[in-house]
Amino acid sequence: MTILITGGTGALGRLVLPLLREAGQELRVLTRGERPAEPGVTYVRGDLLKDEGVDAAVEGVHTILHLAGGAKGDDVAARNLVRAAKRAGVRHLVHISVIGADRVPLAWFRGKLAAEREIMGSGLPWTVLRAAQFHYLALNVVKAMAKLPVVPIPGGLRFEPVDARDVAARLAELTLGSPAGLVPDLAGPTVYGLADLLTGYLAATGRRRLTLPIRMPGKAGRAYRAGDNLTADGERGARTWEAFLAEQPKAPVIVR
Repeated sequence: MTILITGGTGALGRLVLPLLREAGQELRVLTRGERPAEPGVTYVRGDLLKDEGVDAAVEGVHTILHLAGGAKGDDVAARNLVRAAKRAGVRHLVHISVIGADRVPLAWFRGKLAAEREIMGSGLPWTVLRAAQFHYLALNVVKAMAKLPVVPIPGGLRFEPVDARDVAARLAELTLGSPAGLVPDLAGPTVYGLADLLTGYLAATGRRRLTLPIRMPGKAGRAYRAGDNLTADGERGARTWEAFLAEQPKAPVIVR
């Protein structure tokens, strides 16, 4: 069968592609730029937000794995994809979302929830996986924090970062399977406070920083302190934050 992947050139997509290719699937990747074909992979130009090239991309496709997302417009992209998928008779639409999409009152989470609703209400057979924040996203956060001489740490913020390779493996499994609706969440094996993530990063890079406890205000702060961004009974990936940090290239240590 032919599988269309949106967001296939992104960090997660580059991990999923070889897994599906190894399973013997014919892959088509929707991309905004020109790319040469690879064994088992064809790249087609299109833009979900502008609704350009989407009908041609879904033609003859059995399954869509929808990974594309951004800071805004996820609902528009999902709506355009669903419209084309219905016309093409797509039989399975798989989508990656985020844990807490229906609970955390922040614009990014609301956008993910809106995209979910476009897919769930489409009438197409669908599967949605909500995942925790990836290790590399957590790494970008603590890297930025570590640039400050004194790091403010909002109290009560907890995270369960998951390795993108674990998410990719689960998505490949779901894409090759039958439509399953909203499947159990996928989070990392451990829950960390934000200070724990920072401490692990500083230890791995041989640095020290002073920290300043602060309180995150408003509805978002209450949601995070309540653990609304955490899974209650989801599945757990295998790779830990510590193992991920140990894999990172070692930069020269600058002691300040």
